[in-house]
Amino acid sequence: MTTLQHLLGTEFPLIQAPMVAVSGSAMVIAVSEAGGLGSLPCAGLTPDLIRQEVTAIRAATRRPYNVNFFCHTPPQPDPQREAAWRTALAPYYAEFGLRSEDIPAGAGRHPFNAEVAGLLAEFRPPVVSFHFGLPPDDLLAQVKSWGSKVLASATTVEEALWLQARGVDAVIAQGLEAGGHRGHFLSHDLTKQSGTFALLPQIVGAVQCPVIAAGGIADAQGVAAAMALGASGVQVGTAYMLATEATTSAVHRAALQSDAARHTALTHLFTGRPARGIMNRVMHELGPLNPAAPEFPLATAALAPLRAKAEALGRSDFSPLWSGQNASGCREASAADLTRALAKGLR
Repeated sequence: MTTLQHLLGTEFPLIQAPMVAVSGSAMVIAVSEAGGLGSLPCAGLTPDLIRQEVTAIRAATRRPYNVNFFCHTPPQPDPQREAAWRTALAPYYAEFGLRSEDIPAGAGRHPFNAEVAGLLAEFRPPVVSFHFGLPPDDLLAQVKSWGSKVLASATTVEEALWLQARGVDAVIAQGLEAGGHRGHFLSHDLTKQSGTFALLPQIVGAVQCPVIAAGGIADAQGVAAAMALGASGVQVGTAYMLATEATTSAVHRAALQSDAARHTALTHLFTGRPARGIMNRVMHELGPLNPAAPEFPLATAALAPLRAKAEALGRSDFSPLWSGQNASGCREASAADLTRALAKGLR
């Protein structure tokens, strides 16, 4: 057994990545029951929905599970930038018969806070993971007081050392290939980001805690390669996106199964923070990184009605098609079967 298996109490040192709008309680249960660590993405859930999902998980499995949260600092609204963003989107509003003045601004995603901590205290989840750094010291101490193991993402050696100094139980080394949001928090300079197999051995050599490899790992061979480079375990996301239990939208599933999945890019158009997704119309036409997009998570509101209109027509022009650079492991199968297939790389 690896150190990570002992730490998490799982059969395999294998974590299903938390993916907003893709992985809910059904996937968490399936992965945990199959011997991995199922992860519930809570950043997009209200407190009531978090309670509902965690209650469902606890009713269906006695195995360990993970709840994941964002730790960003909410930005101050910038009216000028918001106006520039809506101006950039104006031709699309006209195309779909929308008026930008009718679309309210919205926060989109909330960071881990005292209200959520109070809710989770009732459940004392076995594992709590964080993205974009860590919550304030008092909230982190509260999580640790439950006996929960704490995981957090690092995209550089400096971030891994920062996390270790604050007492995380394991570091997730997120390579540049990974789908979804980059977990960086000490620097927003994307030139400091590395691929998984360049980043992993550097973090393994720098910290004493277990290191979990994430990004571009889509099959048993990728798992084996990560373990050979010193990982204590792996976190896999994209390979689960076509799972039976996944709540991936129809247009997103179609994109993952098409040749388009071979072309991904980091973009902040959909949320305001760099995240890797399959190139689509709005990314091609506005550029994946456009300075008009508001800070995370304020960019989301203005694109939401365009996304809804397009998806109703079966189009993914304005949808965040999150995907890692290696979607080759995506297949329609149960999350349990996918977990067992990935675990073959651990032998």
